[in-house]
Amino acid sequence: MTTLLFLPAGETGYRWMRVVDARVVGEGEGIPEAIDDETIAVAPADAVTLHWAELPSRSPAQATAAARILAAEASASPLVELHVAVGDEGASDRPIGVVGAATMRDWLRMLAEAGVDPVAVIPAPMLLPRPEEGYARAELAGSGVVRGTSSGFADEARLTELVTGGSAPATIDRDTLEAAIVAAAASPTLDLRQGPFARRRRFAIDWRLIRRLALLSLTILAVTLAISLVRIAKYSFGADALEAEANTAAVAGLPRGETVVDAARQLDERLSRVRGPGLGFTNTTAAAFAAVRATPGTEVTGLDFQANGDLRLSVAVEREALATDLKRALEAAGFAVRAGVFQAAAGRVTGEFTISPSSGSPGSGQ
Repeated sequence: MTTLLFLPAGETGYRWMRVVDARVVGEGEGIPEAIDDETIAVAPADAVTLHWAELPSRSPAQATAAARILAAEASASPLVELHVAVGDEGASDRPIGVVGAATMRDWLRMLAEAGVDPVAVIPAPMLLPRPEEGYARAELAGSGVVRGTSSGFADEARLTELVTGGSAPATIDRDTLEAAIVAAAASPTLDLRQGPFARRRRFAIDWRLIRRLALLSLTILAVTLAISLVRIAKYSFGADALEAEANTAAVAGLPRGETVVDAARQLDERLSRVRGPGLGFTNTTAAAFAAVRATPGTEVTGLDFQANGDLRLSVAVEREALATDLKRALEAAGFAVRAGVFQAAAGRVTGEFTISPSSGSPGSGQ
C-alpha cells in the first residue's frame, strides 16, 4: 500500500490518494488517519520548475553538477538558494527539478509536524504519462496539471496558452492517468529528496535477528568446544597407547624374571652395563681404530678397556711426529687423550695413550 499525499497549494489544503495492488482505491482531503512508511509527497506543479536535458549517466554527482549549471543559466535566483534534483525516465534526456531550498525545508518541516516522513517528493506533473508529442492534461487533487514531452507545469489559462502556442492539451482518460500514477508511485522518475534533503535511514534493532545470531554463535561455540574436547581425548588416548607400547618394548629388553618398577630407567641401566661405562667399549674402540686408520704409519699394538670407561691404547709409529698426529685425531673425535712415554727402538717409536670421553661427549656423564 502506498499513500500519495498532495502538499497544500494556494487555498487548497492537503489531499491524498491511496494505491493498493496496482490500482487507486481511494482519495480524500486532509491527512489520512493511517499513515504508513510508504507515503510519497506530491509537490504542487507551480512550485517546481521542470527541465529536460542530456546529462552524464556515469556518475550521479556529474549529472547533478551539470544540472546545477543549467539551472543557474535558466533561473533568476542565485544557485545557492536553489535545490536541483535529477531524475531518469530511461530516455536520452533526463528530467531536472528545480525548487527553492527554503521551500523544500518548509515542506519537510510541515510534513514532520504532521507525523509524515515521505520516502519521496514527486513534482505533480511527473505523475502524468509523458506524451509522445504535444501536451496532455489531467486533474490531480483538484488542480489542473499539464505535461509535455519536455515540460510540466500547472494548468493556468495564460501560461498554458503561452507554452503550448495556443493548442489545447489533450485530456488524459481516467484509466491512463491511474496507470501512470501507479507506475510513478512504484518507481518515481524524479524524486526531489536528493542531496541535503535525502531521507535519512532509520536505524532499527532487529531483536529477532539478534536472537538468531546469538543462538547460532552459541551453537558454533559448542561445536568448536566439542571438537576440541574430542581432539584432546584422542591425543590423550594416543599418548597412553604409545606409552604402554614403549613400556612393553622396554620390558622385553629386561632380563627375564626381573621386577619391573620403571621400565625405561631399568632398560637404560642394563644398556649401560652391556656397553660398558663412559661411551662404552664398542664406541670408544671404533673411534680409536678410525683415528689410527686416518693416520698413515701408525698401528695398534695393544688395548685395554678400563672399568671407568678409559681405553689404554698401545701404538707403534714410524716417527715421533706421527704420535702427535694420532693424538690430535683422537682429540678431534671428541676424546680427552693423555700421552704416556714414547720410546724409539728398532726403527719404531712405541708408546701408550689413555683415551677418556670428554665432558661434552654423549654418555660421558654415565
